[in-house]
Amino acid sequence: MSNVIEAKDIFAQGGSVADLRLLCCPGAEELTNLIDRHLMRWAAQSGKEQGSFVIPCECPRFQSGDAKGLVKDSVRGDDIFIVVDPGNYSVTYKLFGYENHMSPDDHFSNLKRLIQAVAGKAHRVSVIMPSLYGGRQHRREVRESLDCAVALQELQNMGVKNIITFDAHDPRVQNAVPLLSFDNAMPTYQVLKSLLQKMPDLSFDKKDFMVVSPDEGAMNRNMYFSSVLGCNLGMFYKRRDYSRVVNGRNPIVAHEYLGESVEGKDVFIADDIIASGESMLDIAYELKMRGARKIFTCATFPLFTSGLEKFDKAYADGIIAAVLGTNLTYRTPELLERKWYFDVDVSKYTAYFIAAINHDKSVSSIIDPIVKIRALLEKHGIPMGGAQD
Repeated sequence: MSNVIEAKDIFAQGGSVADLRLLCCPGAEELTNLIDRHLMRWAAQSGKEQGSFVIPCECPRFQSGDAKGLVKDSVRGDDIFIVVDPGNYSVTYKLFGYENHMSPDDHFSNLKRLIQAVAGKAHRVSVIMPSLYGGRQHRREVRESLDCAVALQELQNMGVKNIITFDAHDPRVQNAVPLLSFDNAMPTYQVLKSLLQKMPDLSFDKKDFMVVSPDEGAMNRNMYFSSVLGCNLGMFYKRRDYSRVVNGRNPIVAHEYLGESVEGKDVFIADDIIASGESMLDIAYELKMRGARKIFTCATFPLFTSGLEKFDKAYADGIIAAVLGTNLTYRTPELLERKWYFDVDVSKYTAYFIAAINHDKSVSSIIDPIVKIRALLEKHGIPMGGAQD
């Protein structure tokens, strides 16, 4: 059964917690508008014509740099979903004559301002935060902060009831708020769908295809890909120089490979974030040296903080065949124009989450997309291997 039919049925059955409304933090307009279109279409298909679910809002700033959250319509009794993109560095504001780019801290502050603006009026507040604020600082090793855990507790204390995120760097951070509804979704189905749309002749046979984890932290997501595709799994581990700290981390000395030969095989590598991309490219070059054929890399959050030139060269040299990234965070116009970049739309998946939560329906089937993956592979004549019902 498709997402559209299921979502339409949810709207047709009624029983929503309260009227569904969306608030968009500055910088999350693209994803919010796409979600809004899906919700409006599903409402219309169910016979319930509905205009935009989005309530206009903004976070204007005073000349001193102070800011406030402003919601421009009534929210009393509504089921509010606030969408925020903490990684959108393209949003700017003026401060003492200087043009400042918003950091994740600024985006999180705007989220709290909009929560304050509807506090005591909305029936319920939920947060759609695809890229978890502070998610990379998820554990304490020495005298250091625990940003993500404290942020989640702060949202809980402000009355937020649900948090929906995607591909959390370490989902165990939800242990900081054990009584808060926290859903961590993986866009596995959407990535495979996009890959097969672009590469319909791709073979997932063990002799032709292999999944490789870029490090031990990414093993779970890559293990899932290899299981549903029925292909073999390899991995790299990072050998670091623990005697030095560079840019807050111990520098990587080498990427060591564990697994069977990749010679003559297409290789798929999945990670949560491409920041500078150096580690991903190092691994791609290592795989090419070992005889890999085509290399496909995937990141839920394609940040490319050091630009695109290194990936342009890797593509021109035949090192990588494609990079897949989702629209769950900001992507530069230059990135979207690259031939080697495949943009994966996850807005329908997010909209379905919102519709289900608004109607108090189970989201278990959304989090586990095995049925949809099986149907996708069958559509392309690919047997599903390794996955159990």
